[in-house]
Amino acid sequence: MDKGYEPPRVTAQFPDLKGKSAIVTGASRGIGLATARFLGRQGMLLTLVGRSQETGEKVVSELTSGGISCQWVTADVSTAEGAQAAFSAACEKHKGVYLLVNNAADRAGVPLLKMDEEWYRRSFEKNVRIVYHLSRIVAQDMVAHGQTGVIVNVSSVGGLRPHRGTVGYDMSKAAIDHLSRAMALELAPCGVRVNTVAPGYTPHPHHWERNPEGIRKKSAGIPLGRPGYAEEVASVIAFLASDAASYITGQVIYVDGGLTVQLSPPGFKI
Repeated sequence: MDKGYEPPRVTAQFPDLKGKSAIVTGASRGIGLATARFLGRQGMLLTLVGRSQETGEKVVSELTSGGISCQWVTADVSTAEGAQAAFSAACEKHKGVYLLVNNAADRAGVPLLKMDEEWYRRSFEKNVRIVYHLSRIVAQDMVAHGQTGVIVNVSSVGGLRPHRGTVGYDMSKAAIDHLSRAMALELAPCGVRVNTVAPGYTPHPHHWERNPEGIRKKSAGIPLGRPGYAEEVASVIAFLASDAASYITGQVIYVDGGLTVQLSPPGFKI
């Protein structure tokens, strides 16, 4: 950790993904950007979605310079109109969607006693809508065309073990976990798989430069003794999208270094 951001080199390859179309939301940074890079290296045709056109142009420039086929859509996918715009762009350029990665989220949160109606909508309703709108549109198209496909929703360990002071955010992630299960059950007969990836502590690269000591302290309670990297989450998303996971649906996969399996952190015996 003292050396800065040095993610492990994940070399897994999923050749069956080559030439297939994917939508990745929240693709401007962090897990979303790492996922775009990883899927692009597998040869997928990408439609990346975010709310900043300027950032999107930089992302597309980076990826296309590396030979990755991608386009950027500036949209708010928490609205039906934004979700439809993202889907329509993918269909127009790539003739449909095989994989949807719902990564976008509003990560703001407040304690229960300070949560008013506005915060409730922002931290709970908005995050659920982000997943619901685009999943429904993509699933309807897959089923209508008799096409198999995959939806991967990015949740959080907070959906299982709540953080202190972010009740709305954690509620939304628990709801997304269960929405994924319900979707998986309904769509399984149609050949559409739905799973959730729930990352643990996965700091953004710039946090490693600004606060390495803070990262070290937060990581002390993680069984593997370190934080996660966005690239590690991205590789799990790619695995779930691939034929290697063809019999996996309705599951929540925790990518958390063992955080959620312990009764108490090191040094706190119960």
